[in-house]
Amino acid sequence: MARRDRPRVVVVGAGFGGLWAVRTLAFEPVEVLLVDRRNHHTFLPLLYQVAAAEIEPEAIAFPIRGLLRRFPNVEFEMAEIRGIDPEARQLETDGSPIHYDFLILAPGSVEHTFGVPGVVEHAFFLKNLDQAIALRNHILAAFERAAREPDPFQRRRLLTFTIVGGGPTGVEFAGALAELIARPLRRDFPRLDFREVRVILLEAMEGLLPGLPDPLRVYAAARLRRLGVEVRLRATVEAVEPERVRLKDGTIIEAGTVVWTAGVRGNPLGEAIGLPAGPGGRVRVASTLQAPGHPEIYVIGDLALPEGSGKLPMVAPVAIQQGERAARNILRALRGRLPEPFHYRDPGTLVTLGRNAAVAHVFGRAFTGFPAWLLWLGVHLVRLIGLRNRLVVLSGWAWDYLFYERVVRLILPGEGAK
Repeated sequence: MARRDRPRVVVVGAGFGGLWAVRTLAFEPVEVLLVDRRNHHTFLPLLYQVAAAEIEPEAIAFPIRGLLRRFPNVEFEMAEIRGIDPEARQLETDGSPIHYDFLILAPGSVEHTFGVPGVVEHAFFLKNLDQAIALRNHILAAFERAAREPDPFQRRRLLTFTIVGGGPTGVEFAGALAELIARPLRRDFPRLDFREVRVILLEAMEGLLPGLPDPLRVYAAARLRRLGVEVRLRATVEAVEPERVRLKDGTIIEAGTVVWTAGVRGNPLGEAIGLPAGPGGRVRVASTLQAPGHPEIYVIGDLALPEGSGKLPMVAPVAIQQGERAARNILRALRGRLPEPFHYRDPGTLVTLGRNAAVAHVFGRAFTGFPAWLLWLGVHLVRLIGLRNRLVVLSGWAWDYLFYERVVRLILPGEGAK
């Protein structure tokens, strides 16, 4: 049982940063409370596969209480944070206030629309399980509607899928969607003319996957084109309208589905509780991850903009390492020692491009094709939480690989199309 005479560390957010902070503090002489508005952790790197009917939603989610039950000094509270009183060291929630001695904020990120009109109203996002399931429902429903649509114009629009954003999420989803269409759905809808189906990937910059070496970016674009994806570079979206996308060069794309993966920004919780926000809604913090004027508050993950760290990518390895550093700095403070600055150790980047292909930049070396794909498979299976989840995902991948079949082609009750 947690002891109330111990210092209390409250961790907000059960993503990668929050969980790794909790793990680091487990079995230490502190009382830890993890707070999240959901009761499960989602393995976001595989979220796009839920939307592409490749794996079950439950396969990438794990109940938080199940993760914490082996930690005797850790508790969980399902609550939504409404505000903070730094002077009283208290969080305001949708329930009772929560007191803390130390606070780690790790609420993650939200979609960044860059102010483009119509995105919120007419585009789909890929940031949580609800959105992934809604997108899968919509894609499958679009084929069902197209199968009975007599008007060729309306049918072609229903069968046009536009993805905005050529980062890892957009690239991986484009490849997965193209393979879903080319194999399982082609067999499911033999009367449809699949020459009418289009998957379009729009990227405003001159190449896909910014930050990777040019040969990998070129390989990724070529691979997607071989899968049938129309890759359009230097294509800036001016507006998203009902069932169409308008580009800044005047091009109009009639599309029944628009998926926005063009960017993310820091969770608005940071601004809501009065912390100083920098570019992209990220909170400016010291190199030790402490909030200005409040050394007892640590900000990590997608919400943090540490001093002297440059523009860190908003990816899981950054959040994991920052969660560990924030927790260790709290333990150092309790022992009367100064906090240490955060230094990011880049483990590399892996992006899958459909069956048997990926790009990898690890240990300063570049890999493409089948070796990179095997590396991608291994890393994601190891990082996935829960033995059952690993087995379910591995069996789903194996079934798809051996039989070109995806068994999760289900339109489930709930939110469908926008």
